[in-house]
Formats: sequence, structure tokens, C-alpha cells
Amino acid sequence: MANVALRNVRKTYPGGVVAIKGIGLEVDDGQFCVLVGPSGCGKSTLLRMVAGLETITGGEIDIGGRIVNQIEPADRDIAMVFQNYALYPHMSVYNNMAYGLRNRGMPKGEIDTRVQEAARILEIGSMLDR
Repeated sequence: MANVALRNVRKTYPGGVVAIKGIGLEVDDGQFCVLVGPSGCGKSTLLRMVAGLETITGGEIDIGGRIVNQIEPADRDIAMVFQNYALYPHMSVYNNMAYGLRNRGMPKGEIDTRVQEAARILEIGSMLDR
């Protein structure tokens, strides 16, 4: 994992609609952060900007000491679970978690390490075979 820092991050859509007014946030390595708010307040937009799926209008997004504003999503080495998540019901929890890593061509041992670590953090290790 890595530290994530948002410095005065802003998002204004064409036409002048302001989605994010300038947020600053630091999440240390290993720390959890929860974004809570009503529908339409910018939570998903902010996360999409961190993931690189949405461009930012201003500010800096720093992941692991590297400014990632102009870095492609695949090169940010982060993952995101969408609100309308899609799971493969015929696959186990483990295989659902490993799916994207396999598609990236990651070695089997590294996939296992990452899935096991994520399961430990989320406290779902007992569910991996479901």
C-alpha cells in the first residue's frame, strides 16, 4: 500500500458545474478512510479522479510520493470497486479478487500475495473459497 494525498483537488465540468471545490486529504499507508455524504455530493467523482478515470481541474493527487495527475489509470497501481459492482457468480471470492490481476499478467505468486493481503485487511479470509 501507499500514502495517498489530495492537495486542493478540484473538478469543474464543462458548463461550469463544480463537482469538487478543493479538497485536501491525507491517508497514510495502512489507514482506512471512509467518504460519507448524500447522493450527488462528489464522493464517486473524487474516487474516480484518484483512480484516474476522471480528469481533475486543479490540484494534485499524490500516491506513494508520486504526483499521478497525468498518469494513466493502469499505471497508478490502485483498484476501485464501483457502486454497481459486477461479480462473477460462478467464480469464488478469491477468483473474483484475482481476476483483474490475472488479466494484467501478474505472476501467480504475486496474485496470491495480494489477494491474501486484501482479504486480511478486509477480514474476509474465511470467505475466499465461497
